Amino acid sequence: MIGTESKKQEILKAYQFRHACRVFDTNKKISDEDFHFILETGRLSPSSVGLEPWKFVVIQDAALREKLKPVTGGAQGQLPTASHFVVILGRKDLRHDSAYVIKMLKDIHHMPEEVVQHVSSHYKSFIEKELEDNDRLLFEWASKQTYIALGNMMTAAAQLGIDSCPIEGFDRQQVTIILQNEGIINANDFGVACMVAFGYRQEDPKRPKERQNLDEIVEWR
Repeated sequence: MIGTESKKQEILKAYQFRHACRVFDTNKKISDEDFHFILETGRLSPSSVGLEPWKFVVIQDAALREKLKPVTGGAQGQLPTASHFVVILGRKDLRHDSAYVIKMLKDIHHMPEEVVQHVSSHYKSFIEKELEDNDRLLFEWASKQTYIALGNMMTAAAQLGIDSCPIEGFDRQQVTIILQNEGIINANDFGVACMVAFGYRQEDPKRPKERQNLDEIVEWR
């Protein structure tokens, strides 16, 4: 029990520590070992049907960050200063019979052929019924799942004393064009879901973390 309580406090301390860091200390860089750990927590994140509908593009090139800055209003302070800046892509090629989905079921999850057919059939019905057989809704569904990986990476970083900031303030079309021109993204297979910056804070927050009380956001029935 002592170990469990200690672990709980350690985790809660990380959540108290984490805040949306707008500007990072450019003199401090995240070690390769620590950032690999952060990425690994993203890789191990859960996803619907186990399809892992994401890709993490780590933008370290200063010139590319500068190209992104005019079309990424939500990262004006983070792009120039973050130790590591990640663009998280959501997959578009998630039809039940796509080469990617078949690869995931057969080669990654090692499902027998009859299981692949069963899962594929149910997955096809889900797309048709819940996502209206609509490619835009299918991408939005994939993008929602990238936030699971995003949250896990930010929490993992906080437990290491590393700061982060999730970013949605960007022109998706223009960011996509830039990444296409750089040969980073194939717009048929991927779309930009969100971004996240990592690094070490330049200064502590001026105000303590403020949240509603638990009984204001939880209802038991």
